[in-house]
Amino acid sequence: MRSEIRQLAWCLSAWTLLGLAGCSDPDRGTTEPAGTPPAPPSPTAGTPAAGSAGTSSAAATKPAETPASQADAEEAFIAPALADIDAQANWIDQPVANLLEVRRKEEQGTNPPVTASEALALRNDSKGNNDKITATLGRVAQSADEVDFDAVLNRHIKADAKSTNPLFQSSVYETDVQGLIGLSPFTFDRDMNRFGDADVVVSWQTSSDRMMDKVVLRDDLVWTDGHPVTAHDLEFSFNTVMSPKISVPAIKTSLARLKGVKAYDDRTVVFFHREALATNIWNMSVPFLPKHVYEKTLQEDPTMEQSPAHVELEKTPVTCGPYRLVERQLGSSYLFERRDDWYLKDGRQVREKPYFKQVRMRVISELNTALLALKKGEIDEMELSAEQWVNQTNDESFYEQNTKASGVEWTTYLFTWNLNTPFFSDVRVRKAMGYAFNHKELLEKQNFGLFEAANGPYHQTSWMAPKPGPAPYTQDLDKAEALLDEAGWVDSDGDGIRDKLVDGKRVKFEFSIICTPIEERKRLCTLLKDNLGQIGVICNVSPLDFAVLQERTVEHNFQAAFGGWGAGADPDLSFNIYGTGEGRNYGLYSNPEVDRLFKEARGEFDREKRARLYARIHELVYEDQPMTYLFTKNSFYAFSKNLRGYRYSPRGPYHYGPGAFSLYKVKN
Repeated sequence: MRSEIRQLAWCLSAWTLLGLAGCSDPDRGTTEPAGTPPAPPSPTAGTPAAGSAGTSSAAATKPAETPASQADAEEAFIAPALADIDAQANWIDQPVANLLEVRRKEEQGTNPPVTASEALALRNDSKGNNDKITATLGRVAQSADEVDFDAVLNRHIKADAKSTNPLFQSSVYETDVQGLIGLSPFTFDRDMNRFGDADVVVSWQTSSDRMMDKVVLRDDLVWTDGHPVTAHDLEFSFNTVMSPKISVPAIKTSLARLKGVKAYDDRTVVFFHREALATNIWNMSVPFLPKHVYEKTLQEDPTMEQSPAHVELEKTPVTCGPYRLVERQLGSSYLFERRDDWYLKDGRQVREKPYFKQVRMRVISELNTALLALKKGEIDEMELSAEQWVNQTNDESFYEQNTKASGVEWTTYLFTWNLNTPFFSDVRVRKAMGYAFNHKELLEKQNFGLFEAANGPYHQTSWMAPKPGPAPYTQDLDKAEALLDEAGWVDSDGDGIRDKLVDGKRVKFEFSIICTPIEERKRLCTLLKDNLGQIGVICNVSPLDFAVLQERTVEHNFQAAFGGWGAGADPDLSFNIYGTGEGRNYGLYSNPEVDRLFKEARGEFDREKRARLYARIHELVYEDQPMTYLFTKNSFYAFSKNLRGYRYSPRGPYHYGPGAFSLYKVKN
């Protein structure tokens, strides 16, 4: 239902690092916030391997002009008259749906494999039991009589959201907040099919030349301050995003492919595209922003971050989603309350009533503390670590009030190397990192054999990944040392540490890797440290608060970072991770052939041909190793026994439509 808002999260594909083009928690990414200018270039060194793409220093590569930079430089767009558009457009109707109702109809008349009581009595110790639990307890409510509408949903998040402003979504945590309080005209289902959101729009049409999309909004949407939600809010939001005075590179990257957005009246809005592209349906993700509020405050503070008015709006935002934010304790919790004026209009029900009276999000970064809260009944759900799934959720203290379930998720975890440093500008060094790391110990011991080795940007089961894909890296210290020797990193003074002459100075190979302070992340990075120590490289592990980690990566102020990227709803959405000069390309990777292939795929409407282009991108990026790809992580969640409606997708159980809005607590 609110999945389009969720899509705007570094998960669309962390720094969670996880993302729509991914999405992000400290360990997986979604859309990232704007940052300040990059740190000054570090000296670069090393001769790229002959014929290898992406081996040169980012500092030596002039970034290609991006759609966002083009938009900043253009004159104001002047839209044609609506009558002229309608006369020439040959409009084609696009699907508009309530995806919760779609799921309800899919399940209507079908029987679960076991009863709810039988599913709750199962221990999730086999695939068969997991399938029974998810297929039974994951079903949506068929009638309102099944739902406890007075219930409170207590959700767990691992880090605090940076902002409640929809334009500043930068991680999965902002995405989850906006999923409750924000809106977009569009949504997508678990198979990444695009729809107009029937809670928001009446109709969605595309011109026959694919250069325009027209949306007619419903007339019964209101902001929390009582003002009507209109098409002018969308036009205002787009223009605000595209202003050079505000820094929101993640959302700007996709919206910059629009020529303009024009509201012709309170309900009719047209999106004008620069080109006829297969990806245009994903380039219209404009969140609603209240024009009547921000057109005044932006005059004083165009950054939307500094003025007293904007600080106050962070605390008490004016929003238009199904819930309103009623309380926020920084670093601790959020409390959201169901809005009667969301589903009622003049005493008449016009939308489905949200299933929870209140939703509380508790920020608990320490996973053992979160698990204790779950067992006490203080939270209703949480994502489990591999160790928790295998060792800490099998006894009566867990199953007394909870169950657990898993599903395939297209989330990839990795080390990102900053190519604008003297250490990682050379592809041979980046490959050496992959050979030095003990992947087997990570997969079998730290991750208990639950996850698969990753072999590039796209999940092995996705339609855009090459089949077969490249072989995942395995530890080979001899190869790692040979590559470092070849790149000029040798122990010249016999102190046991490799070094190299960089711009006339002898530089030791000593760098820091940043990660969130979650114990399993620190343990993983410590494994890298130990492995590199065996071949004369010093790696310092630097745990950082999530907000600081976000800031450092956005500003390219790091040498290496651990994180992950979640699945994008479309593979093109990963362009802002791998495209030259793009907003989430934190390691400053550049390969002109990758840029060219993304552009070609964008204009290709045949899915099989698109798949071949993205498969080649996958292979090129993996050859360049701007990141060391570690593992793909399935979804492992624990749920309270009175919770129902969870269903997995490649983006997990929540980040699609209807996602978290299918969750409910049963009566009694």
